[in-house]
Order: sequence, then structure tokens, then C-alpha cells
Amino acid sequence: MLIELAVGDAYGAGFEYADPEFVKAHNTLGGYVQHPHHRGVLPGRYTDDTQMTLAIAEQLVSGEPWTGRALAERFVRGYHRDPRDGYAGRFHQLLSDVGDGAELLARIRPDSDKSGAAMRAAPLGLLPTVPEVLRHTEIQARITHDTPAGVGAAQAAALAVHYCHFGLGPVSSVGQWIARVLPDGGWDRPWQGKVGPKGWMSVRAALTALAGHDSLSAMLRACVAYTGDVDTVATIALAAASRAPSITQDLPAVLLDGLETGPYGQSYLRDLDTRLLALS
Repeated sequence: MLIELAVGDAYGAGFEYADPEFVKAHNTLGGYVQHPHHRGVLPGRYTDDTQMTLAIAEQLVSGEPWTGRALAERFVRGYHRDPRDGYAGRFHQLLSDVGDGAELLARIRPDSDKSGAAMRAAPLGLLPTVPEVLRHTEIQARITHDTPAGVGAAQAAALAVHYCHFGLGPVSSVGQWIARVLPDGGWDRPWQGKVGPKGWMSVRAALTALAGHDSLSAMLRACVAYTGDVDTVATIALAAASRAPSITQDLPAVLLDGLETGPYGQSYLRDLDTRLLALS
């Protein structure tokens, strides 16, 4: 799961809020693309979406208490060991400035309804019951996105993984199932057009792509074709799709091989993925 979502994140990063004509010309899955404006994220490098997901996964496999303080510490530690671009400007500066999780919690204003809590929620979908998924996801979301929309989007993203991992129905019905669990989000309404910064937008777009495609490659192209916040859409969709046996796992070798190979790259992702899946 972590490899697939990192590929979605890294591939999508080349197209985030890019001009539609650029997206149309280069969204071929023929390799990672340098973003026309954001030169800080090199082709094949994942962004904050994956880095924060790793923090969630690491806390989950540690077996330590699931608290906001512990998760905030993971967020700070994850950034400082491997500083990278992709974060929202103010949060990026805050992570750079603070020394530990306690300081992060003391200084942050967790009033966002954007996609940060949803983009990192995928590992929580592997928890065995829906109440556990909802509770764990709410705790992590409230650190940075303590709003009904921020929490709800994160819970919907985690539930998509849960639905696929435990085979709760056909993938085409994932939105309808989530809408029954979380009735206020419109998760069963298909998404069309550009994806804006709100968390519910990215999740609804991801659910539409997930329900409408039977292969990872087709799904990834569809996520990017929306335009807008497409790296987050692809991260959420591919995380869930990677756990669905009915979805063909056909990401191109050029993307799998071209994903970063540093200390927290492919090998680290695969090892953590193994430990994560062993919990479920």
C-alpha cells in the first residue's frame, strides 16, 4: 500500500495545480514529470502526503498509545529527519521551527478543513473494525484539522482503505458504503472537474476514480486528469485500490523503479508496509 500511494503522490506532484494543457500533454504514465513551476520537488520524489502517512504508519506499528501528543512527535521527527518540500507554507515553517511534538501542539492553530488529515489517513483503514478506524482517524485529524469537514474527510479516506482491504463489497459501491457510515459528506456523489484545496474535494474525487476504474494505471491517469490538487487525490485513491483484489495492480515499471531510493524511499516503504500489513 505505501509504495502505491507514494507513486501516486510522486507522480501527481508533477501536475499539482498545473495548467490543464500541461496535464493533458504529459499525463501519459511514461515517467515522472518535473512540475513546470515547483522546482523544489524533483521527479520521483514524494511529498508531504507520503511523509505524514509514514508518521501515521510508524506510530501504528509501534504499538504505543494512540495519542495526539505521540502523533505530533512523529510528525515533527519525520520532517526533521528528512526535510522536504510539498507542505503548505505556514505548516512547513512551523515544522521547521518547532523542536518536538509538544511545541507543535502548543503553537498550531488546528482549524483547517483542507486535505492534510485525509492525505495521511490510509494506514488506519487497516484497523479491524469501523469504530476503531473512526476513533483513530479522528485523533490524528484533530491535531491539524480540528473541524467537522477536516475530520470527516480523513475518516472517509481511511474507510475507503478499510472497505477495500476487508472486501466489504464491490469497489464500485465504495462511496455508497461510506455515505451510510458518514451520512453528512456526500461521499456517494460523483466528482467532476478541477479539485480544490478542501479535504472533502480530494476525497470525493478519489472515491470517484476508485469506483470507476479497474486498474491502478487507469485510476492514476484519471486522478491526475481532474487537475488541481491531484497528488492528494492519487495518494488517497491508490492507497485504497492497492488493497482491492479486483483492481489490477499494473503501475508501470518506470514509475515503480523511478520512485526515490533514499533512506526513506522504496526499501523503507516496503519494509514498513510489511510490518503494517502484518497487523491486520
